[in-house]
Amino acid sequence: MTGPLRIVVDGVPVAKGRPKFTTVNGFGRSYTPAKTRNYESWVRMCGVQAMNLAGRNTMDEALDLTMVAHVPIPASWSKKRQRMAALGEISATKRPDLDNFLKAVKDALNGIVWRDDSQIVKLSASKVYGEHPKLVITVEPTTDHKHSFEVE
Repeated sequence: MTGPLRIVVDGVPVAKGRPKFTTVNGFGRSYTPAKTRNYESWVRMCGVQAMNLAGRNTMDEALDLTMVAHVPIPASWSKKRQRMAALGEISATKRPDLDNFLKAVKDALNGIVWRDDSQIVKLSASKVYGEHPKLVITVEPTTDHKHSFEVE
């Protein structure tokens, strides 16, 4: 692999929804909400496209993952407050939670960008307001091996 892989997922980021439960013919069943399934498919497609453009195969090494979720600036805010949000002077502290965006990304890119998300050994994630909502994902082999150890 040469250099980091960058994946841009345009559109309002969608957090991983909690599983839903139902009973069919007396048997319990869980399923992922449609909104989450659809968004994970979109992320997966963007991942496949980025991998193809970069001419890369599924990664099999320890990885660093960086994700920035650019969430919409509320239209109900004053122009001054919207400008402050666009400049990063106001933190995006409203729901959904940052880790739920991350869960959707990790599940969507399993088997596409990396073999398994257990390969991610270093993680950086942030949620910011953006005029153009999107997710920006960067994946690269880790250079930080100081946490590695040998079993004696």
